[in-house]
Amino acid sequence: MTDTSNTRPAEGEAQAQRQSRLRRLTHYIPLIAPVLLWAVPCWVLLHTGQHWPLPVTLVGTALFALGLIGMPLAMVRGHGRRQQDRAAIIGDTLLGTSWTLFTWSVLLGVLLRLALTVAGVGESQDRARIVTWAVLGITAVLLGWGYAEARRVPRVRQLDVQLPRLGAGLDGIRVVLITDTHYGPLDRTRWSARVCETVNTLEADLVCHTGDIADGTAERRRAQAAPLGTVRATRARVYVTGNHEYYSEAQGWVDLMDELGWEPLSNRHLLLERGGDTLVVAGVDDVTAESSGLAGHRAHLAQALNGADPDLPVLLLAHQPKFIDRAAAAGIDLQLSGHTHGGQIWPFHHLVRIDQPALAGLSHHGPRTLLYTSRGTGFWGPPFRVFAPSEITLLVLRSPHLLPST
Repeated sequence: MTDTSNTRPAEGEAQAQRQSRLRRLTHYIPLIAPVLLWAVPCWVLLHTGQHWPLPVTLVGTALFALGLIGMPLAMVRGHGRRQQDRAAIIGDTLLGTSWTLFTWSVLLGVLLRLALTVAGVGESQDRARIVTWAVLGITAVLLGWGYAEARRVPRVRQLDVQLPRLGAGLDGIRVVLITDTHYGPLDRTRWSARVCETVNTLEADLVCHTGDIADGTAERRRAQAAPLGTVRATRARVYVTGNHEYYSEAQGWVDLMDELGWEPLSNRHLLLERGGDTLVVAGVDDVTAESSGLAGHRAHLAQALNGADPDLPVLLLAHQPKFIDRAAAAGIDLQLSGHTHGGQIWPFHHLVRIDQPALAGLSHHGPRTLLYTSRGTGFWGPPFRVFAPSEITLLVLRSPHLLPST
């Protein structure tokens, strides 16, 4: 028999050391990332054999240097203590632009140049200049298209979701999900009104908002959020908090949503009844709530289900998909989430997958738990959506226990 009494503490210490190193590394990311985002495109587009005229090289390099300096300054002024909307718009736009430039500089700087070399196209300078123009052209097209996608009213995505425990009387219940509206520095009051008009065409029984209502306090974003008060549902309008509410005085948002007629599912539930059958609709605060320091705010599933009949099906609202582990362990039937934005700007979805178990759509977890992850209704930060379209979701809940027709 092997004595593990000494090896377990050693393994624990090693894991703690690895986590400590990872935490230290994350402290440097805000310093390293802007340099990479601007320096790599600058090098690929201007200094890898293009031999541009000197004025072109100097002006281009100066523009990249200006972006490298200006983006962090604008982000700090826009999202720091000053909360200057104009600075936030500039910083966010530069962030989206630099990310797209960086992505395609890396991809085309390697793949396209290799393909041109293998094909024997032109001299080295010609190939380098082709790469430059290709990167600039693709970036311009994607940013233009991505801006239009971010600012448009989302398309409606409809799907039927069968819940084995759903009673026949509830078959066909229409649940509309909006999430991550992120009302923010760019005034989207008209967009908000059009989103709510679209929701109202869907004849929902239940309308859900799974958090990240806005970036900024309720007082500052009141005009953009006000159309939420026009949303119609035959049974209820419910919401839970997202992590961004806790960056922006969450209690103010709770008060405003109450004023607009939305019911908070803050670690609690309500019952939706029809045709003699019942659905438990529950919600939990975001997983970041407890660290916010606000009294009573935390993600507490047991409290949310307290008093509910365990034999009834449960629809759970939780902002982040990673809450699904706790939901599956509790036997939840369907969890609705947002948070991921579907990655928002490709290929950022690869980084999202490191933190979240699902990116978008319907997924299975455990013996009976389903998770639906929305790509979000709005956008955060950079006003672009590239290969990650926004959505308003209509989920029609289906029962396998249909009554025979007469």
